[in-house]
Amino acid sequence: MFWVLLLLPAWAVAGTACTRLCLAAVRAAAAESRDATPGREHELTVYEAAFLSGGPRRVADVTLVAMARQRRLLLARTGWATVVDPRGRDEMERSVIGAIGPQGQSRIAPVRTAAAAADAVRAIADRLVRAGLAVPDGARTTVADGVRQVRHAAVAVVGLGTVALLMPAPPDMPRHLVALWFALPLALTLSCLAIARMEVHPYARWASPAGQRLLGALARHADAAAGDDRTYLTSVAVRGVQAVGEPDLRAAFAHRDTDRDTFGQAYD
Repeated sequence: MFWVLLLLPAWAVAGTACTRLCLAAVRAAAAESRDATPGREHELTVYEAAFLSGGPRRVADVTLVAMARQRRLLLARTGWATVVDPRGRDEMERSVIGAIGPQGQSRIAPVRTAAAAADAVRAIADRLVRAGLAVPDGARTTVADGVRQVRHAAVAVVGLGTVALLMPAPPDMPRHLVALWFALPLALTLSCLAIARMEVHPYARWASPAGQRLLGALARHADAAAGDDRTYLTSVAVRGVQAVGEPDLRAAFAHRDTDRDTFGQAYD
């Protein structure tokens, strides 16, 4: 009956992981309900749409694209950013200019990283969380960790069941019954993952379900509207830098640092 000693930890890891995921999902739903502002319409700005779609880094990308299109920032296809107009029009633009530094020129990659971590982005995130449109950091991380734990539990159950089946079969317990006992905790973990994919998955993104609905309406409006500058930036905010139409500008974001790149190449 040594297989029973393997079945007990299989049930323990499966039950513990599924319980933690359920509790995390309940806490995330409670946080969204508590932080939401009922009966209040919220019109997303381009920065807010960028955050809900792709997080802090997307906000930095939209700011860079906006400044580049207005010729206040030069983004070279070699991967360098050069300040043309040092006067930022809002906190995000001032964060980008500050990340580039007093010399007025920097690689794009560190600028994106620094701007994404700026106080202006945190203010956007806090505002969206209070409106019930973004998922709080703690809730998003906890639910994602819970899903990973259930996946690991499913693997552990399979491993323990395999070991039990490879052992000599007890005379009073056929192998198919041993497999059936291990199939029960495995079914628990797999069903929990299936439910999490349908019900909990939205909480693992930047946008809450309410935020996702606003994003969907904004994306449909951007597709139907004319190609003015705001509509263009909205498309970049929702879809990322792949929505940038200018090949040189898109190449500036795709460029990777190499040993051949030099300071002077930013002017090529």
